[in-house]
Amino acid sequence: MQTNQDVLPGAALRAEVSSGFSLASERVSTLQTFLPVTGTAYSSACQGLTGDERGFISLMIFSSSFSGFPRQPDRVAIVTGGTDGIGYSTAKHLARLGMHVIIAGNNDSKAKQVVSKIKEETLNDKVEFLYCDLASMMSIREFVQKFKMKKIPLHVLINNAGVMMVPQRKTRDGFEEHFGLNYLGHFLLTNLLLDTLRESGSPGHSARVVTVSSATHYVAELNMDDLQSSACYSAHAAYAQSKLALVLFTYHLQRLLAAEGSHVTANVVDPGVVNTDLYRHVFWGTRLVKKLFSWLLFKTPDEGAWTSIYAAVTPELEGVGGRYLYNEKETKSLHVTYNQKLQQQLWSKSCDMTGVRDVTL
Repeated sequence: MQTNQDVLPGAALRAEVSSGFSLASERVSTLQTFLPVTGTAYSSACQGLTGDERGFISLMIFSSSFSGFPRQPDRVAIVTGGTDGIGYSTAKHLARLGMHVIIAGNNDSKAKQVVSKIKEETLNDKVEFLYCDLASMMSIREFVQKFKMKKIPLHVLINNAGVMMVPQRKTRDGFEEHFGLNYLGHFLLTNLLLDTLRESGSPGHSARVVTVSSATHYVAELNMDDLQSSACYSAHAAYAQSKLALVLFTYHLQRLLAAEGSHVTANVVDPGVVNTDLYRHVFWGTRLVKKLFSWLLFKTPDEGAWTSIYAAVTPELEGVGGRYLYNEKETKSLHVTYNQKLQQQLWSKSCDMTGVRDVTL
């Protein structure tokens, strides 16, 4: 990943800004369906709206978009990073559909408040929090052990948690934080839960693994000789590489699941450019643009969660895996992600790093 590191931050920023302007155009078109105003009047009206008012409009659109999904009262979901941002919105709306939702996160101090709020808003008491630090393999294994002690099925695993463009630092196990938390943490978690997912899926009612990647994977490179970005660290490059690894992981996982004939599917989603706290470590100019124009260029967390929820519950994806989804539609990921040899190499190396048995050998 040493090549193109000087241009990667700019390329990633251009990709996000372009995505943002595309979103702005979509949002104007969508909201005009709900608000009786012209384009000019709409822009003026939006500038005068408070964050809560814009959030209310977003919620109305969200509720309308997902009102057709079937209720999920007998299904269980785990959502990583469910106390904040996209993860919180994902957990909330899955609970609204009747799911038993388990939030996996490392924010103990916030967990009680989040669980209470979701229960109150959704009138669903089957919402709980279990501690899981994805930067620690020991913590992940302890989480899985506690979950399995509940003796309940698992129908949906949403690999959502992550860090973005943090300073160079390591996880408890010595891995570069983007690669270790965003990718390896979810790799290990998924593999440890696969047996429960297999047991929970059935014909016509597959269990589903939904992994959140990012458009930044399009400007990433996977350096198999330096997955820890130790030779020349770039926060932008390390973040992008972790998101690229998640796409490769998902495609290989789906091939393994299909080959064994299990009723489990794996898909990867791109939430778009979302207004969350993940941007606290980015360049100050990007933070300024976010502050001034977030209402126009950035999705709300509810909107960012749309595709994750769609992948988790839509009947259209029953038995369908190996897809890269953006705005609830299948799209092509970076061409290298379809390289099965690279998928295998990354999988095998990840097994070595996490102590997972490589079933493909």
